Amino acid sequence: MPGFAVRAMAEDDAHAVATWRYPGEYAFYDGDADADDLAELLDPGEWGRRYFAVDGADDQLVGFFVFKVDGDVAEIGLGLRPDLTSRGLGLSFVETAVRYAVDSFAVTELVLAVAAFNRRALTVYERAGFREVDRYDHSTNGGVYPFIRLRALVGRPG
Repeated sequence: MPGFAVRAMAEDDAHAVATWRYPGEYAFYDGDADADDLAELLDPGEWGRRYFAVDGADDQLVGFFVFKVDGDVAEIGLGLRPDLTSRGLGLSFVETAVRYAVDSFAVTELVLAVAAFNRRALTVYERAGFREVDRYDHSTNGGVYPFIRLRALVGRPG
């Protein structure tokens, strides 16, 4: 399936993402697990500015990207549709996010954060060139959870 296309998120996309349900411990990432995150996702002012839909080769919604840009640094958030996880698409999906951030926002550094329990995502991020830089506790989903911050340098000569 790789061959992802990134476009501005639309209302239908945001509402679809809000209904996604991940299995088991990954329910932590359900679209409505955190009220503040859900409000941001459903805010039309964020669509095409920070929130982007990702379509597969069949032009169907397969995921989303969120970019928070500050100077030459972009913080990336992303989500792959639950039925597409654990199918070997993760690396290509993350690489698409990296390329889009570099091409669209001219950043040279990317950061992302992931819940510490999510070894599956950590493995993919490391394969994509991200390295751990920090561990911290993050308040989300009605509790405080351990998170890992990762960083990748891109677009630098050398």
